[in-house]
Amino acid sequence: MPDPDPILLLEDVRYRWPGRRAFGLHVGQLSLARGETVLLLGESGSGKSTLLSLICGTIAADAGRVLVADTDFAKLSPGQRDKFRAEQIGLIFQQFNLLPFASVRDNIALPLQFAPKRRARVKDPSQEARRLCRELGLPDDVITTRAGTLSVGQQQRVAAARALIGTPPLIIADEPTSSLDAETQESFLELLFAQSRAHDTSLLMVSHDARLADQFDRVIHMTEIAQTLRDAA
Repeated sequence: MPDPDPILLLEDVRYRWPGRRAFGLHVGQLSLARGETVLLLGESGSGKSTLLSLICGTIAADAGRVLVADTDFAKLSPGQRDKFRAEQIGLIFQQFNLLPFASVRDNIALPLQFAPKRRARVKDPSQEARRLCRELGLPDDVITTRAGTLSVGQQQRVAAARALIGTPPLIIADEPTSSLDAETQESFLELLFAQSRAHDTSLLMVSHDARLADQFDRVIHMTEIAQTLRDAA
């Protein structure tokens, strides 16, 4: 039975990238319950990046509904979508997108500058950054270290802490484990799940690695929910 109050819902969504050889995507339905962890599997070219852009509101659907936390993106201007995304969605990018010359603390606290509601839930950003680092397995002295000097595994944990600070209700992770070995990958996911459970945060992680499936509440394949359309009129 579908969740009557999902954190994420897409219904009959269509989008077409402009261009000579247009690439289109049609998503019949996708929903994510509050507190649920979902792995979205898809091969290269299956439309995963387009889907994430629609979910995050960086592009607007041509048709259909995209709802996050009961808010319909179609009713928001581009600027309103940007503000809404900062408040409601924590993003873990595949390449981490950290500020290399900024400290770990400043990288983690960065979303709070654009999200007053998230900021209001954090009594002391520096202490919260320290707590997240500790719970994500980072050493205490990392907080003042420049992000660009960290190992790949450490940068990944900092990126996760940045997404988690201020407890946004939805975390989107785009191939966050693709550059890690199996042991580090498993450790990272365990830490991410623990943080999600502690704050009843929903997690949608995109990957092409089906070996991760058993660790999630649910697994969805792009072919089950979406159809790519090329040279669409």
